[in-house]
Amino acid sequence: MTITDINSAINKAKGGKQPQPELSALEIATIMDEIGRRAREAAVHLANRDGKAMESALYCAAASMRANVDLILKANAKDMASAQAAGLPAAMLDRLKLDDARIAAMVRSLDEVASMPNPVGQVLAGWDRPNGLHIERVSVPLGVIGIIYESRPNVTADAAALCLRAGNAVILRGGSESYFSSKAIHECILEGLNAARIPEGAVQRVPTIDRAAVGYMLGNMTQYIDVIVPRGGRSLTERVTRDARVPVMGHLDGLVHVYVDGKADLEMARKIVLNAKMRRTGICGAAETLLIDRRCAATHLPALTADLIGAGCEVRGGADVQAFDARVKPVSESDWTTEYLDAIISVRIVDGVDQAIEHIQRYGSQHTESIVTDDAPTAEHFLAKIDSAIVMHNASTQFADGGEFGMGAEIGISTSKLHARGPVGAAQLTSYKYVVRGSGQTRA
Repeated sequence: MTITDINSAINKAKGGKQPQPELSALEIATIMDEIGRRAREAAVHLANRDGKAMESALYCAAASMRANVDLILKANAKDMASAQAAGLPAAMLDRLKLDDARIAAMVRSLDEVASMPNPVGQVLAGWDRPNGLHIERVSVPLGVIGIIYESRPNVTADAAALCLRAGNAVILRGGSESYFSSKAIHECILEGLNAARIPEGAVQRVPTIDRAAVGYMLGNMTQYIDVIVPRGGRSLTERVTRDARVPVMGHLDGLVHVYVDGKADLEMARKIVLNAKMRRTGICGAAETLLIDRRCAATHLPALTADLIGAGCEVRGGADVQAFDARVKPVSESDWTTEYLDAIISVRIVDGVDQAIEHIQRYGSQHTESIVTDDAPTAEHFLAKIDSAIVMHNASTQFADGGEFGMGAEIGISTSKLHARGPVGAAQLTSYKYVVRGSGQTRA
């Protein structure tokens, strides 16, 4: 392929006003290989730059987003109109929608990530050997990260910021629903790169909605991509996990639980449960199951279900739950393993903390769980026994977010036990190497 052929394929993919839905296999390969090559070159460049360049790029990108709010909102309006015409569910529309406040939050995240200490080049550990060797474990970038996501345009900004802060090049493949929103945000990121004299290959966006590009990214780019991060629903994550030929970082389901213990303060429980479920129902930290101790069911459950139903949430439960409120609908076995991402919650009455733990161990996805109680030993027992990436005491599960953890932003929540677990921020997008300094030692 000549440079002219490559540019022609990329221009066709960009498609002027509308992205091309289908390209030939050769065109896909041409586009993706060129993106991969540029990303690998940029990763080498980033590995040899100090953190000040990445910091400057992010501050400039944030300034560009502030100056282009109207353009981003117009792009998002096009995406929203298409999504509504296609009949996307309310949860997906909520994820897709941008407004002044959400753009301001993205800008703050860029500034916060830029202001964080450089996670690269940190001496994580150091020690001396009896033979005089000095050994250090030093943080380094992962290299090139591929992010595949669905209808969240904010991921474009968050992923770019976190990958860049950790010295990584990133290839962004957003969903067709957020095509124009992501494009507008990406253009602001490019302004930041150019201002800091960082190659544009450091943050690239796949310029086609053709799904074949995802398949090529997963199976044919091992020479370019070091890690893939999926950000979306179960079907996307399952496909990425199944087809990727490089390591995958992420989670499959967010089956999040709140357990209200017998010694929970009622008013605290009401605030936490309502917020955990209804603040935003379409995020992975939204509660999907409420467990309540039988000891406080009579005093707590009527108020909790009334709050939820009053806020527009459908409550499902067994006969013992329905006895407290006739508006509660029957629960099925499949409900305990369903991530609704909608205004629906399943409720179960349990016999104390150990049965709550047993339920979570059986049905949970090791994402986020919270206990509401004034009994410290019970809380510590719950926190110690639950094997999830995030466990909480007297707090809403909606705090399961890298920004709320002080990471500036997150690429997602990882439920893996290898490399990174919980919110994936800039520090989690590094690896390490061993640096050994000697004075002429040889091994016998």
